Amino acid sequence: MLVPGGHVMKILVTAGNTLVPIDRVRGITNIFTGRTGAAIALCAHERGHTVTLLTSHPEAVEALREGAAPLAERWSLRRFSTFDDLHARMQALLPSGEYDALVHCAAVSDYQAAGVYAPADHTHFNEQDGTWHGTGGVPGLVDRAAGKVKSDEPELWLRLVRTPKLVDLVRSAWGFRGVLVKFKLEVGVSDENLLEIAERSRRQSAADLMVANTLEGASFWALLGPLGGRYDRVIRHDLARRLLEEMERLHKEKADG
Repeated sequence: MLVPGGHVMKILVTAGNTLVPIDRVRGITNIFTGRTGAAIALCAHERGHTVTLLTSHPEAVEALREGAAPLAERWSLRRFSTFDDLHARMQALLPSGEYDALVHCAAVSDYQAAGVYAPADHTHFNEQDGTWHGTGGVPGLVDRAAGKVKSDEPELWLRLVRTPKLVDLVRSAWGFRGVLVKFKLEVGVSDENLLEIAERSRRQSAADLMVANTLEGASFWALLGPLGGRYDRVIRHDLARRLLEEMERLHKEKADG
């Protein structure tokens, strides 16, 4: 399939979850499988674009293609696992000016592990009021970080620190000027609240388009916008096609000045 008007793009798509290592054998992650990002990347390829898919779940591509011949022309798949992997790859790829569009669909960790601790002797945590107490002294924690954290402590405490928002680095630190698509997922909010959150988030990152949904509705629909100043409710089956149509329109506008 050829893109209408011949405005073929080089598109980078991020997809899948990131792993937060606790030690060399354990980690924290989220439930997302990279299937949505893979579907968008495949749709872009089918429409004639050159696509790089940066994903933690390459198997999602084969699952969607149902045993078809391997992709070769205009297609590149690169893997990541942790937040640091994804950060490094995006930082290497985006400032080059090689890409016309970024679809940032990856479910990126908001926090990284920064230590594993156990309560020191005579230290306990009061669950009722959320405070630490030390019998006969100041409460304290003991560092238990290791290549494989021991499992003989009655309880362990994991310190988490914020990670930078990668999508907020795209325009500022990495100077990307192409079409930027951001994704936003919320839990237990109304459509009205989702719309407000999505548009505020889009503006914060200077994204051109936002795809927003709720965990409860993610298998069925998403909000896509702004399209002529509004957001459309798009069924999941049509999301990749509708998104690519809007990206192609925006790219043509940018190219035509």
